[in-house]
Amino acid sequence: MKTLIVIQARVNSTRLPGKVLLPVAGAPMLLRMIERVQAARHPSHVVVATSHDPADGAIARLAADAGIDCYRGDPTDLLDRHYQAARSFGGDVVVKIPSDCPLIDPAVVDRVLGFWEANPGRFDYVGNLHPASYPDGNDVEVLSMSALEVAWREASLAHEREHTTPFLWDQPERFRIGNVTWETGLDLSMSHRFTVDYREDYAFVAAVYEALYRAGAAPFSLADILDLLERRKDLLALNSFHAGVNWYRHHLGRLKTVTPAETRFAPGETLVA
Repeated sequence: MKTLIVIQARVNSTRLPGKVLLPVAGAPMLLRMIERVQAARHPSHVVVATSHDPADGAIARLAADAGIDCYRGDPTDLLDRHYQAARSFGGDVVVKIPSDCPLIDPAVVDRVLGFWEANPGRFDYVGNLHPASYPDGNDVEVLSMSALEVAWREASLAHEREHTTPFLWDQPERFRIGNVTWETGLDLSMSHRFTVDYREDYAFVAAVYEALYRAGAAPFSLADILDLLERRKDLLALNSFHAGVNWYRHHLGRLKTVTPAETRFAPGETLVA
């Protein structure tokens, strides 16, 4: 069984254009993230899935220079892009990790994949987001190729195509859904934001790398980041006003399994039902 990790990335991010190419510890943020994903112990094949938009040629070149396979597909239908990438590179088990998670802990990737592998044939989808407990930006979703194909064939709503997996996890009555919670028993999903959507998020990530990254050393862990934040409360404050902001806020009237407690609006925004 081949495990394929697909990292979707585009240059034309709405809120922070070019974010995946911004420098972090002397390299593009996307490359730093790929390094962390590849540090997971579970054997996997990492693929970058970008669009055929000419601007995304920069991402394709970065992947080629790093020796990472790349698929180029639809700019807006991310479900199609994910499916076609998995199909092109022969994935049996397909993992979705967003490109805006440059602090993802390889141990979290291993924990979710380990749960999937410890329960062969029991689930169509396993993630650590429904409900979430890890700090935002440790997103790992695992699904069978057959489940991904069903979603690709049947999903028709705009948010189902744009966000790749909700057709599956938002129908627990139809699909077998598993969730991995943080073994600490903590829930920092709405208070600690390690993902990058805004300029302040990038400032936070850059500061964490500056404090913890060492070339040639093993990747710093989630525990290392939390220890740093205990000593440096100023770092957590850099993007704390974006904590809890996620895409759910625009689809609360359509997502059956997401509650208002799992999202919040950004400063100046109004929740759209």
